[in-house]
Amino acid sequence: MSTFNSSKVMPRYFIIAVVLTVIGLAIIGKAFYIMTAKKSYWTQVASRLVRENDTVPAARGNILSCDGQLMASSIPQYIVYMDFQPDKMSDPKWAHEFDSLWTVKIDSTCEGLHKLFPGKTAAEFRTHLEQGRNKIVVSSKTKKETKGARYWPIWKRRVDYNTFLAVKALPIFNLPPNKGGFNWESFNTRRHPFGSLALRTVGDIGSEKVRNAHGRIITKDSARFGLELSYDTLLKGTPGIERRQKVLNKKIDLTVTPPVTGGDIVTTIDVNMQDMVERAVIDELKEINGDMGVAILMEVQTGDVKAIANIERTESGHYMELYNRAVSYRCEPGSVFKVASFMVALDDGVAATSYIIHTGCGQLMMHGRNMKDHNWRRGGYGDMNMARALEVSSNIGVSCVIDHFYGKHPEKYVQGLERVGIRTDLQLPIHGYLPPYIRMPDTKTTDRAKYWSKTTLPWMSIGYETQIAPINTVAFYNAIANDGKMMQPRFVKSVVKDGKTIKEFPPV
Repeated sequence: MSTFNSSKVMPRYFIIAVVLTVIGLAIIGKAFYIMTAKKSYWTQVASRLVRENDTVPAARGNILSCDGQLMASSIPQYIVYMDFQPDKMSDPKWAHEFDSLWTVKIDSTCEGLHKLFPGKTAAEFRTHLEQGRNKIVVSSKTKKETKGARYWPIWKRRVDYNTFLAVKALPIFNLPPNKGGFNWESFNTRRHPFGSLALRTVGDIGSEKVRNAHGRIITKDSARFGLELSYDTLLKGTPGIERRQKVLNKKIDLTVTPPVTGGDIVTTIDVNMQDMVERAVIDELKEINGDMGVAILMEVQTGDVKAIANIERTESGHYMELYNRAVSYRCEPGSVFKVASFMVALDDGVAATSYIIHTGCGQLMMHGRNMKDHNWRRGGYGDMNMARALEVSSNIGVSCVIDHFYGKHPEKYVQGLERVGIRTDLQLPIHGYLPPYIRMPDTKTTDRAKYWSKTTLPWMSIGYETQIAPINTVAFYNAIANDGKMMQPRFVKSVVKDGKTIKEFPPV
């Protein structure tokens, strides 16, 4: 059996430890040398290998009518601008050549711009471009002054694809971006083939110019209202990632993750019906000199909204859609509410259609307040049953029934309104929708709008002291036409992509 000989082994361990220590010190020394003496060299190398990750917006999906016609689609538009300090301009030789080229070609370039944009003369274009070229820019980091604007707009508005190609083909602008400085930012804008038809329901998007973390101009699109906003996550798709890599003073764009196009949503809107409904509302408003009119056309069995018009008079006197009043304008419904009141009484079994009501001469004091029928000047309706009271829309007839049977327990009446559906929150997928406001009895509140007095019940029964949007009234009456089955108003039937249905929204 061998024994450990320390006199031979320990010197070897010592030599290995010394060698490793020397190597470690050499590495630390080399790192310190690179960090100090060679810092400027490696900083320069790093500046030539810059990577910038930018988000590439996806193509937005279309909005289609119920029969597949385009109601909103995306088309490309461009912002064109000049960078008067492109990468190649750091080369003195090229800078001299560009100065000569600018002197020779600027007039023809501005003439070409004038032909494309007649609103500005060639001389005005030249003055504008010269102003950007001679502008002094101060770096926010180094405080160093340089000549030439970095993002100088060539035209103040966005241009379409054909105009963009024409601008890009002009002298100076046809040079590569890193040499001539011509740059652009592309984005999608919404086009509505049917103009303002159902615009407040279909919706729209807005765009704004912002600078990203790398100083580049990008356009941020955002849905503003309507179905564009409600189904924004389905329409906008998934953005991609593009890497702009700088190698040896040349920038290369590499697609890391391609963008995924958004889906197309198929609405329930019928274009022909929508056109007829809007024209009918406008004609009626003109005839009666009205300020606002709303019309909703709903399919009984499915709840599909085939047309929805929100027309109001502008300050200039024209009629157009400004807001989606059909879903957001809560108001006192008036006499259309009387059907809901009688349905509560019939459903609770407290009265039948043959129940006799004494309406007198068309005027009746109810808890100290005078209730009138529309024909009170002609002597009123006298005695009549509930069916007749509803037929002639008698205020007294409806109020007397509700006040008589629910006066001591008004909360049961409000619960009945919930049961028959007129108080139901429809939970519509339209931003701005306001559910009905029909309050429960409360005599202790200090809020006058919520206080429940003795006259609240009789006046509520005929459609006052309540707040209901038109879409809720339509859904309620649609339930009557649908044999008691209330349908949630449906605006979108499905989402399709590449010809395939990827999501459906069945009737509820």
